Amino acid sequence: MLAPVPSLRRKGDLGIGDVGALRELVDWAVEYGVGFLQLLPINETGGDHSPYNAISSVALEPSLIDLQAVEELEESDLEAARLVIPGQVLSGEQVSHGAVKLVKRGLLETAFGRFWKAAQEGERWEEFVRFQEGERRWLEDYCLFRWLMDREGGSEEWSLWSMNYNRPKQAREWIAQQRAKTNQNVEQELAFFAWVQWVAFSQWRAVRAYAEEQDVLLMGDVPIGIAYCSADVFFEPQWFDLEWSGGAPPERVFKDDEFAVKWGQNWGIPLYRWDVLQADGFRWWRRRIEKLVDVFGIFRIDHILGFYRIYSFPWRPRRNAEFLALDHEEAARRTGGKLPGFKPHPDDTDEHRAANLADGDCYLRAVQEAAGDKEVVGEDLGAVPDYVRPHLNKIGIAGFKIPHWEVEWDKKGEEHPIPGSKYEECSFATYATHDHPPMAAMWDEFRANLDHHDYGARQGAGWNLRILSEIGGLKVPKDERKYVAYDEKVKWALMGGLLGCNSRYAAFMITDLYGMKERFNVPGTVGGANWRVRMPFTVAEMGTEAELRGEAEVLRKLIVKTGR
Repeated sequence: MLAPVPSLRRKGDLGIGDVGALRELVDWAVEYGVGFLQLLPINETGGDHSPYNAISSVALEPSLIDLQAVEELEESDLEAARLVIPGQVLSGEQVSHGAVKLVKRGLLETAFGRFWKAAQEGERWEEFVRFQEGERRWLEDYCLFRWLMDREGGSEEWSLWSMNYNRPKQAREWIAQQRAKTNQNVEQELAFFAWVQWVAFSQWRAVRAYAEEQDVLLMGDVPIGIAYCSADVFFEPQWFDLEWSGGAPPERVFKDDEFAVKWGQNWGIPLYRWDVLQADGFRWWRRRIEKLVDVFGIFRIDHILGFYRIYSFPWRPRRNAEFLALDHEEAARRTGGKLPGFKPHPDDTDEHRAANLADGDCYLRAVQEAAGDKEVVGEDLGAVPDYVRPHLNKIGIAGFKIPHWEVEWDKKGEEHPIPGSKYEECSFATYATHDHPPMAAMWDEFRANLDHHDYGARQGAGWNLRILSEIGGLKVPKDERKYVAYDEKVKWALMGGLLGCNSRYAAFMITDLYGMKERFNVPGTVGGANWRVRMPFTVAEMGTEAELRGEAEVLRKLIVKTGR
């Protein structure tokens, strides 16, 4: 079950799901037969709060720390904080990331102050020192980056920082000067960020061990890229090509985003200098993966297609509006002849296809080696070259199966869903990712489009409803207008089709289990409800409230029935 940690709710939280809520969800999973909990990336986020735009490839998000489990805090500290937090922040339908982070930062500073003032000896202090020494390769630069962010009001936009420290060399020199001043508490301030990461990693390692003791896997997620405004790019620019921004090719499905339809999605992530990484033994990638499997027993690579070739833009996203109205010739004049396209090669010749495949094989094998015995899943959706899925299957990386996208033609030339029994065992089946609408929203949107003014939209809606009905074993009405609204019968029929497939993994979103229509993210948009959705009930209530428990009981029986 995919369940973003910030979306969870538990009694006593501070307006966002945390490690404590996840621990409760592990107990729920054990009771109802769910074998793995799929999470979104948990690395520390920047100002847009997107888990796919982290400011560090390793550091964990502090707002997900369970403060009730922090030894230096007392319940009275938390209660005092709750009294000053607006009710909408504590119990609202959406996460107020800015407010939550501010409150939790204050409480973590209180806890660290007590930790620092205590005698710097004993078991906890020694554990902290060992953590600092063991994680020094990434931790020192991260702490420096976070400290500099504080000098800039919390902004990670290093290109806009003071000229005193907006480049790595100047930054290190400036920090050394501040350390030399006797009236500065630089060492303590830097230690705070290291201490927060120690607490975070300690809690995540503990919840992973707790889950695995009960035969539940935690599934992580690693984005293909890292944010331009990150500690990695700032202090280790040698690994990145900052002249190009990774993204995805034009896609008409994002009809509400003119830029995505015309030019594609510009994510703003720097491209990798793979030759430099390879010459260094892929040390940066190995570090990233090794720290990921420190917390997770399995992980998904988001946009694994980027390991073979990635659609790229010769401008940063902030210039998208400038290029929206331009044709290719006009755009090329502004970029010195460069235009968006696949790098390092498009799949336009046999030679290029072979080179892209060889690159993907080399890079992904390095990832698998770093992962050790932990399994890798690849999100291979979008413009997929025909060599990718056979290759992933060959090297044992489970690719995605979206049942209503997996179709075949019969002898009459009609399309039907490929039976789940024919899916490769090395695959990951799901109706939706965090970027898609839940099953209820998807079904009812198709029904609504049966009356759309556009013939193509009407035809597509009828086709999708028929395919979904066949997947779930539902009767296909002769009159398309007779498709029923999404209800329990439709839900469990679709869930049965999913869980009954041959894929190694079958996943549904937590919103699917309860027939919710809220989306975690709408690609091509920013702000709004993206990454902010909270469940309307606590994890504990999922197992105690009669109606919620009833849904879980049906799920448990279906898991047993389908042999999962």
